[in-house]
Amino acid sequence: MKLYPLQFEPILKERIWGGQKLKTILNKPIISDITGESWELSTVEGDVSIVANGEYKGKSLTELIDDNPNEILGTKVYERFGKQFPLLFKYLDAREDLSIQVHPNDELAKERHNSFGKTEMWYVMQADKEARIIVGFKENSNANDYLENLKNKTLLSILDSVKVEEGDVFFLETGTVHAIGAGLVIAEIQQTSDITYRLYDFDRVDAAGNQRELHVDLALDAINYNKVDTHQKYDRKPNQSNTVVDCPYFTTNFLPLDGEISVDKTGNTFTAYMCVDGSFELECEGTKFEYIKGDTVLIPAALKTFILSGKASILEIYIS
Repeated sequence: MKLYPLQFEPILKERIWGGQKLKTILNKPIISDITGESWELSTVEGDVSIVANGEYKGKSLTELIDDNPNEILGTKVYERFGKQFPLLFKYLDAREDLSIQVHPNDELAKERHNSFGKTEMWYVMQADKEARIIVGFKENSNANDYLENLKNKTLLSILDSVKVEEGDVFFLETGTVHAIGAGLVIAEIQQTSDITYRLYDFDRVDAAGNQRELHVDLALDAINYNKVDTHQKYDRKPNQSNTVVDCPYFTTNFLPLDGEISVDKTGNTFTAYMCVDGSFELECEGTKFEYIKGDTVLIPAALKTFILSGKASILEIYIS
């Protein structure tokens, strides 16, 4: 198998809260004014990524993994997850507030949905003035207090709202009640899961006048009612991989590229790069590949050595 850096066709999702920034800021080929998500790397059933470049153009990510699991995923990832691709990569444009929601842990998700849980992180790529997110409770709470405030439509009064800026990172473990606020473009890295329990949707209706489904009962034993600290502090040393999040499900580094660096991998894990600003080149085996802001590239695990050059802010993601 001749390996090379793989890019995939974006899977674009209309959302009631979406807008046009995925096109204006990230160059995605949206055709709707309410495009909320671009799924960059996915093996979620019904939304499997298709290769957009090179010899394997038109093949699905699951096909490539089925045929060459060690070479694509890496030896340790294959041992742990089999032929499942364990992560999902997205860009999101929130023109309006997202619903207040929560994700179940692995145990609940497996029992109820035969799925992974959904631990995730957000990197803020663009933030309008005064843009905010909701993350967790202001103070330790409990199910009764939560239900009472939900009933009285005062849920926002007990949830923590945080003003955000470009470059902020938030790590959301399963059980954390959260919502992305209006005016934000986010790069999201998460476990492969599309399980979301919606708690409150600001009484919005869709074009047909219907409210979206809520999952209040399912969420009750999925919620962490304690106050949590989700904001991640990290270094920005140039031409180095600065650790941002290191959890059992993924490691994400911030790589401020300014010039040229050589990369040498072990083959234990695939690596993904999300270009969150600027542009860069990746050279391997004498061939150069170019990337701009909004691009996501999957480096197969067996592609161990290459050179990065340019001026860019890059998220580097792999599984430890």
